[in-house]
Amino acid sequence: MIDTHAHIYAEEFNQDREQVVARALEQGINTILLPNIDLESIEPMLKTEAQFPDVCRSMMGLHPCYVKDDVNQVLDTIYSWFSKHSFIAVGEVGIDLYWDKTYRAEQEMAFVTQLNWAKELDLPVVIHTRDSIEETLKLLKQEQDGSLSGVFHCFGGSVEEAKAINDLGFHLGLGGVSTFKNGGMDKVIPHLDLSKVLLETDCPYLAPVPHRGKRNEPAYTQLVAKRVAELTEKSIEEIDAITTQNAKTLFAL
Repeated sequence: MIDTHAHIYAEEFNQDREQVVARALEQGINTILLPNIDLESIEPMLKTEAQFPDVCRSMMGLHPCYVKDDVNQVLDTIYSWFSKHSFIAVGEVGIDLYWDKTYRAEQEMAFVTQLNWAKELDLPVVIHTRDSIEETLKLLKQEQDGSLSGVFHCFGGSVEEAKAINDLGFHLGLGGVSTFKNGGMDKVIPHLDLSKVLLETDCPYLAPVPHRGKRNEPAYTQLVAKRVAELTEKSIEEIDAITTQNAKTLFAL
């Protein structure tokens, strides 16, 4: 099983990172994909990947919440990393209008810039959207020339939105929200195209039930798989096999 989105390089894991990886392996999660968020996260992310080379793989990108006035310089620095290290994806990138709309224009520019990197480098894109699904889809539609692929991570939208994302050639990342009683995903997951579904935790955030509100970790990917299996009336083994193959294909693992 693959946790396709985990921030285990974050300081929340500084005290027990080795145990966290060991617990993931015990649960059958043998690959953990690490999305970058800003300039500060690069060093701890690469250090974590180097510490667990058989388990962790890194991506490179600028998260929309870290887009500020210096966005052009930051993008230049982030782009320069692609010639220094091998990354499996451009991510995590996107648009987030939940906290603050101040840098909306800059976020959109950074998103399109990074989509173009993905085309140039022939890499998938890992997309973060919050209160911005329409804006994100509109830009993606403009940029999709048939060569873009990737995933809308932490998907919590409607069946219609899922279809629009799939129609653009993108996968859906399902995580802890899928297990929330009031998350609404019980109405959506049964209708999803499983060939376009990935599993993730987004740890340390959004821990699945019964750990909701506590620190999330890759071992809990198993709980997401269990919920998806229940809602799609499949076995955990089937969900594991399908989503693992999807991730291997998308990220060329």
